[in-house]
Amino acid sequence: MRVTIDQNSGFCFGVVRAIGEAERAIAEVGKVYSLGDIVHNRVEVQRLEDLGLGTVSHDDMPLLGGATLLIRAHGEPPRTYRRAEELGLKLIDATCPVVARLQRRVRDAYEKMQAVGGSVVLLGKRGHAEVVGLTGQVEDDVVVVERREDLDAVDFSRPIYFLSQTTQSIDLFNALGEEIVRRAGDAERVTLDDTICRRVAGREESLSEFSRSVDVVIFVAGRKSSNGKVLCEVCRRANERTYNIEDDSELQAEWFEGVDSVGICGATSTPRWLMERVAEAIERNNNNK
Repeated sequence: MRVTIDQNSGFCFGVVRAIGEAERAIAEVGKVYSLGDIVHNRVEVQRLEDLGLGTVSHDDMPLLGGATLLIRAHGEPPRTYRRAEELGLKLIDATCPVVARLQRRVRDAYEKMQAVGGSVVLLGKRGHAEVVGLTGQVEDDVVVVERREDLDAVDFSRPIYFLSQTTQSIDLFNALGEEIVRRAGDAERVTLDDTICRRVAGREESLSEFSRSVDVVIFVAGRKSSNGKVLCEVCRRANERTYNIEDDSELQAEWFEGVDSVGICGATSTPRWLMERVAEAIERNNNNK
């Protein structure tokens, strides 16, 4: 059996940067707290916790007593920074530069729409950390849509500025954008601002090709990963024999019966070492038959 790891899968720049910041801070001060999971991958979070990274919620912030708090790559709304300052916490801002630029664009879009009585609409997953940080830039005065049906909440009589969470599907953004223009009736009253990260979106085409090149696809990603859900579905559309796992303990022998080739790939939150461990487990189990 040939087992291949997709060379384009794994951590994106923003996640690499956040984890590097956490590891450096741990080496310096011994204990660092991440506001929410530093990455949506349970196995990688456990590795970092073993080094000295704690994971806390917003409700925990008053209990940290001046400790070092890391803002993860997803970013946070301004109110979080104000609260941390009030509590005397030492902040490490590891917001992904792509997300930080998008936060500024949301603020700019809001100002433009306020001037003409319009509204800001964002394609994103409600409750996702990045989306909370984005909508919080303007006190949550943003309409968040996840699918075509959600557009019913949009007031098409007003000008519209449409943006996207960085890890959303380009195809979905384009489809909803076309629907917004159609329902608005006047394209000049609609601004379509494609803010999807191309370092992530560019993986869709390569993952499709990779998935078609093998008999079975093992997609490694945390259950909480929004990007993982999108990319796993890309793989499944290209190869129906796609299985989503968090780690090698979830592998099932029947997936590999009569299989000549297996492809291992993952989300932007999936560490390379974990994909390698999954590949080794598949090869080991197959060789022992």
